[in-house]
Amino acid sequence: MELRQKIKRMAMEMGAAYFGIADLEQAKSGATTPYEGKLISRYQTAISIGFPLLKDIVDAIGDTDDLFALSNYRYHVYEVVNPRINDITLSVAGAIIQAGYQALAVPASHTVDAPNLTGLFSHKMAANLAGLGWIGKNCLMITPDRGPRVRWGTVLTDFVDQAGTPYTGKGCGGCDLCVSSCPAGAFTGRSFDQHEPRKVRMDAHKCLQYIWQERKQKVGIEACGLCVQVCPFGHKSKAMG
Repeated sequence: MELRQKIKRMAMEMGAAYFGIADLEQAKSGATTPYEGKLISRYQTAISIGFPLLKDIVDAIGDTDDLFALSNYRYHVYEVVNPRINDITLSVAGAIIQAGYQALAVPASHTVDAPNLTGLFSHKMAANLAGLGWIGKNCLMITPDRGPRVRWGTVLTDFVDQAGTPYTGKGCGGCDLCVSSCPAGAFTGRSFDQHEPRKVRMDAHKCLQYIWQERKQKVGIEACGLCVQVCPFGHKSKAMG
């Protein structure tokens, strides 16, 4: 079986709903972190894998007073979905290595640069370059059918295959519901531009401060998720979004 078909089938059988390949040459002119730049110089390709969140779990956190729903949402994302994504990317990376290529599975939601609140490599950048959606005003990856209700994993590799192209749809358009709904006031409302750093669109420290001070310390739950819940694109899905 062709390697691309093999790893895509593997990912889908393990629960992924999105699979795409990104040519990292497209990322070299963008606003990347120094370590991302190092990885881009080593690997030619990023394989993007998306795992959907359960619709009912995300819908329930629209009631910000429902602490049980918020606790369940956090558990679903960080204790159930993220480990599943890591299992998928590790399996995909293993299959690529077995075929004779290099591969690095990027951990899901793992901060490696605490002062700047960044990870090893941007899953959103990989998914965007693979053509799976766009980066919205909430700095999340937005898919046309599930909005931001998808968690992402990435495998970096020197295996080269036909890559997707960055999404060219209208994106968020004039919608700024996530911006106005953010209790931390973390978003500026500026649309994504790959040549600009994240800070022109979002103050990540405001988001983290709200989660720790207003949520963790006051109600005991380190989670928010309103920018995921309110997005109109996320309400399109009937089963998982």
